[in-house]
Amino acid sequence: MTSTAPADRRSTAAPVAGDRAERAMLGRHEQRIAAPLPVGELVRAALAWFSALIPRDRRAHRMVQLQLGLLLYGLSDGMILMSGLGANPWDVFHQGLAKHIGLPVGTTVILVGVAVMLLWIPIRQKPGFGTLCNVVVVGLAMDAAMAWTPTPHVWWLRWGEMVGGIVLNGVATGAYIGAGMGPGPRDGVMTGYATRGRSIRVVRTSMEVVVLAVGWLLGGTVGIGTAAYALLIGPLAHRFIPLLAIKPKDGAAPRAPKAEKPRRVAAGHFASENC
Repeated sequence: MTSTAPADRRSTAAPVAGDRAERAMLGRHEQRIAAPLPVGELVRAALAWFSALIPRDRRAHRMVQLQLGLLLYGLSDGMILMSGLGANPWDVFHQGLAKHIGLPVGTTVILVGVAVMLLWIPIRQKPGFGTLCNVVVVGLAMDAAMAWTPTPHVWWLRWGEMVGGIVLNGVATGAYIGAGMGPGPRDGVMTGYATRGRSIRVVRTSMEVVVLAVGWLLGGTVGIGTAAYALLIGPLAHRFIPLLAIKPKDGAAPRAPKAEKPRRVAAGHFASENC
């Protein structure tokens, strides 16, 4: 007669072992749920990440100049739009889009900046601290400027506001780029494609033509101010970027590799249109 005792022991031992493993797994899961979130570690990691984005040299100077430059950029953009004589291609697009989505122009600038930064992913561009500030500060400053700046009706006041806005925009461009803390979202797309062998002039011109055409179709203001901006911002940026560039403490400008020089000069020359 064959005994079935060993088989019975195996059949009962297997469920017991399975129950123990399941209880142990559930116990570990409950411990993870009950454990408090490592908020302190997350905050420290975020601060370390932001700190790594800021150059070590002359941090306070760079931070102040960056924020002032971005505030002035938003203010100058608002002045140009409030003149009613046209604006740069990106602001024509922002203005036209804002009319359709029912949001202030500055808020639209922020949303478009975030969307444009998604284009950085396939070209593997990395943002700087100035890039992140750019997305938010310019739009908020622009909304504030358009809310508090009166709309002039006399022709000479409108022209004065437009010209003053363009000049201030050139100064702001030199300030925020000269801080050396990262390009704006739109410029990052341009320089990203340029470093992959494409002509920076072709990339930038294509971007400007497309956004200007779409903005005009959406109802953005295209006028003499658009042409004036295109003619004046290049010389103004060429003047103010080197003038306001923050140099190392020893006073000597850092040497860049030869391959980087054309990209840096071109980016500085064209980096003015809404960051």
